[in-house]
Amino acid sequence: MRTVIFISLILISMLLACTNQQKHKTEDISYPNTEKADSFRVYFGDTIAEPYAWLEDDTSAETEAWVAAENEVTENYIAQIPFREKLKKRLTKLVDYEKFGTPFVKNGKYYFFKNNGLQNQSVLYVKNTLDGEAQIVLDPNTLSDDGTVALKSVDFSQDGQYMSYAISRSGSDWEEIYAMDLQSKKLLPDKIQWAKFSSVAWHGNGFYYSAYDAPTAKGKEFSNVNENHKVYYHLIGTEQNQDKLFYANAEFPKRFYHSFVPDDEQAVFIDESGANNGNRLFIIDSRSHTYNNRAVLIASDDNYQYSVVEMIGDKFYVLTNYKAPKYRLMMGDIKNPQIENWVDLIPESENVLVNLDFTQKNIIITYDKDASNFVKVYHLDGKPHFEIPLPTFGTVGFSANRKSNEIFYSFNSFTFPNTIYKLNVENYEKEVPQVYIEPKVADFVPENYVTEQHFYTSKDGTKIPLYLVYKKGLKKDGANPTLLYGYGGFNITYRPSFSPYRIPFLDNGGVYAIANIRGGGEYGEEWHIAGTKMQKQNVFDDFIAAGEYLISEKFTSKEKLACIGGSNGGLLVGAVVNQRPDLWRVAIPEVGVMDMLRYHKFTIGWNWASDYGTSEDSREMYEYLKAYSPLHNIKNDGTPYPAILVTTADHDDRVVPAHSFKYAAQLQASDTGDAPKLIRIDTKAGHGGGKPIAKVIDEWTDVWSFTMWELGVDFK
Repeated sequence: MRTVIFISLILISMLLACTNQQKHKTEDISYPNTEKADSFRVYFGDTIAEPYAWLEDDTSAETEAWVAAENEVTENYIAQIPFREKLKKRLTKLVDYEKFGTPFVKNGKYYFFKNNGLQNQSVLYVKNTLDGEAQIVLDPNTLSDDGTVALKSVDFSQDGQYMSYAISRSGSDWEEIYAMDLQSKKLLPDKIQWAKFSSVAWHGNGFYYSAYDAPTAKGKEFSNVNENHKVYYHLIGTEQNQDKLFYANAEFPKRFYHSFVPDDEQAVFIDESGANNGNRLFIIDSRSHTYNNRAVLIASDDNYQYSVVEMIGDKFYVLTNYKAPKYRLMMGDIKNPQIENWVDLIPESENVLVNLDFTQKNIIITYDKDASNFVKVYHLDGKPHFEIPLPTFGTVGFSANRKSNEIFYSFNSFTFPNTIYKLNVENYEKEVPQVYIEPKVADFVPENYVTEQHFYTSKDGTKIPLYLVYKKGLKKDGANPTLLYGYGGFNITYRPSFSPYRIPFLDNGGVYAIANIRGGGEYGEEWHIAGTKMQKQNVFDDFIAAGEYLISEKFTSKEKLACIGGSNGGLLVGAVVNQRPDLWRVAIPEVGVMDMLRYHKFTIGWNWASDYGTSEDSREMYEYLKAYSPLHNIKNDGTPYPAILVTTADHDDRVVPAHSFKYAAQLQASDTGDAPKLIRIDTKAGHGGGKPIAKVIDEWTDVWSFTMWELGVDFK
């Protein structure tokens, strides 16, 4: 590479005595001199300049120097914010409380995760009885010095002898799988490498898992395309090179394969996904140990989703949106398993069926209504039983098993920290849900805050739900700093949830808002499809309309409005900033998909084509993507842009950091007004999952410092 990077010191202007804060401008910042290469690509006869294509090589010395230079500029800028250290102390205090996961029962023992407060990773414990003494099963904090090794999953053999656990390093999606003898708590020599997007399904003294071939291009493990996902069977006590290839399909190298084994181990179900919005479903009679050629395709239309959730005797139960956009529970028979023989157990209703949990005699059904959970209990024959009351708008998660009627569940909302409840569903007439564990968050009084749900009208007349959270006593005078969050993709629903990291913003007069825009799963598959491919503009229109609504209702103004979103939400932020730069004062695109013409060329980006389409599909699809791609639509005519802080991480192998690198470089090179355009590049971190608490605190300190400073918040 021919690049020479000139690292300049940032010039920090002093606060003006006559104002609360001095807005910093681009002339106060000396950005790195990023080389523009003479490179381009051709799409359907169109020539597209690619001056920063060299930043796609994220392991080159030139890119590493650029990253160091950009981080120096950003760190220096944020370090001068006078309240940064005070804010960090406040966040640290708020986060420092005991956090418990929902207990789950395996082989008669109670397992649960717990974090003492500021532990980087939560620890897995076990109790022989609910009132018994807790013992540590696995402490991920001992696996690294800095907390960057995260526990991704734990799974148990049916006889209770073994536990497998998967870890990731530095936030990568790559996983390593290990096994432990549960009686002695000793680690076994078994080790699986290069697993990714893997379930672990125990069968006998071994388990099924999904993996890719070991990467051959050194240094490209976190950026090259992932192909040929396969399911293997590993027998405890053997080397990985002895594992049997259980299922693969060379015809479709860019698809995912996952396994599910019911408790009685009669069958193995394989789902194949990655082509459309759903998956295909196969069944294999595991008792005969036949492979590949005996897999029976039982659901072939991958425009729909089929998720096997339980098996009782010969009957298997499938949560599906097959000809039911809001989902239903269907039942099949292993003796005649094809989909045309399935029957409805719990039909589709007016609300979205999102989750199922089986107890000894009941089925617990979690529904969504207007992006908030509610829960009904049914008998095993599908007849309604009763409804479990929930405290307010929020999110619920259950832990249940087929051997008991005792259940645990967690509930949380914007101002309701995650609380664990216990209930015997057979005694519901005699007992109410009991609080099992209630957290104590320091300096936080839930009654001091307000949660509201509004509905606003988007550009085409569609009604969109909008959650608002703020402190009591707020005046609707258009002067409140407001942060609007959005995602809008991949059938994902954003429900109310608790985060201590928002509290300092709320306590300083802030309004936190979530717009449940199209592209998500809030109202089922039709809502999702309305925000995909050639309808993706609906997503941006919905989000822009949310910002306009907040202003029209006098919650805020353009000078006090910020927007934030991560991953597909980072794409959202990049797109709406280009389309309506006047609407926002601050924008935070996090780990975003910013290059819509090349996203499918990296790691598993090809999997997003069902939502986006690709630039190779057709000229029409290419032109549609080019028209909103954040990287390719940055204005360069002096149009004022908001203050922008881009965030990404060096080990993000989901949305590779090149997206954010190229976007930030183009922003800094373009004439977009005086507001700062910075990028924060984390190290030993990935797309966000498993990030140690120390790093999360640091990141939110920087994000909130930048946001509140640019919004003119007088932090107290």
